[in-house]
Amino acid sequence: MKKAERQRIMSRIISGKVIETQKQLLEELQSAGVKATQATVSRDIRELNIVKSKGNDGRMRYVIFSKQPHNDTDRLQQSIRENGLSIVRVQFMNVIHTVPSNGNLLAALIDDIEFTKVVGTLAGHDTIVVISPDEAGAEWFNDFYQSSFMD
Repeated sequence: MKKAERQRIMSRIISGKVIETQKQLLEELQSAGVKATQATVSRDIRELNIVKSKGNDGRMRYVIFSKQPHNDTDRLQQSIRENGLSIVRVQFMNVIHTVPSNGNLLAALIDDIEFTKVVGTLAGHDTIVVISPDEAGAEWFNDFYQSSFMD
């Protein structure tokens, strides 16, 4: 199956059902006759601008974010606004806390941009460590993160 068709089916599933996990999405795709790996589903989620959002019932679920950002930096700042809860700079690192299940997504967006002031990230369920080459780089990233809430 071609990528465009798989992503169309994925969009239809997310729009029509409450999908809370990638595992659940993968199972729904398989039920629809789509064979895909977890890595493929993760890439599709990023490409389709699918994010987790709290529904009216208070449960987190996947939704398609409709406003398309202009570039990778806009997309990162949008994700920071939606998923970032706090940031603390510790010398040459920043520790970011996110809404549950979004640490890896936000870290992937940071990594994709390849900022010169970011050496790499380590991510978990709701925490990211952003490592900079020096304290000035960490301060720059912290300012960038904080400015995301001012747009």
